[in-house]
Amino acid sequence: MNVTEVKVKLVQGRDDKLRGFCSVTFENALVVHDVRIIEGAKGVFVAMPSRKLMDRCSRCGGKNHLRAVHCNDCGAKMDGGRAPRGPDGRVKLHTDVVHPINARSREALQRQILVAYQTELERSKLPGYRPVELIEGDDGFEMGAESSATA
Repeated sequence: MNVTEVKVKLVQGRDDKLRGFCSVTFENALVVHDVRIIEGAKGVFVAMPSRKLMDRCSRCGGKNHLRAVHCNDCGAKMDGGRAPRGPDGRVKLHTDVVHPINARSREALQRQILVAYQTELERSKLPGYRPVELIEGDDGFEMGAESSATA
């Protein structure tokens, strides 16, 4: 699948490592929202959309985040060490909703997103720059069409 458009929304004025969000359109047919652009120890990288992992309360069956100490539904005390660990031994609290199948695809997608990010950073330095507006839709927030870099 070819990337036909990348829209970048810069995030400024934050103390964390988040630098922006983007939406990626594939072959003018499929769009993936909420791809994050992160400043890491080794430079800027792309993080795919993810969701928090959850489990069920053994007492009432209610869904709870893996770090929850008490059940959100019945209040029962929950085991603090129930989160699974990844191959590196770190606690796994999130899972990707969308992700490239192999390293080559990930590198190609990341390269295109980071080019669009750099382009948007340069545009943000120009007089009269207008960032992408977030428009609330029926299914959450979507990116406006004011700023985009075509891949």
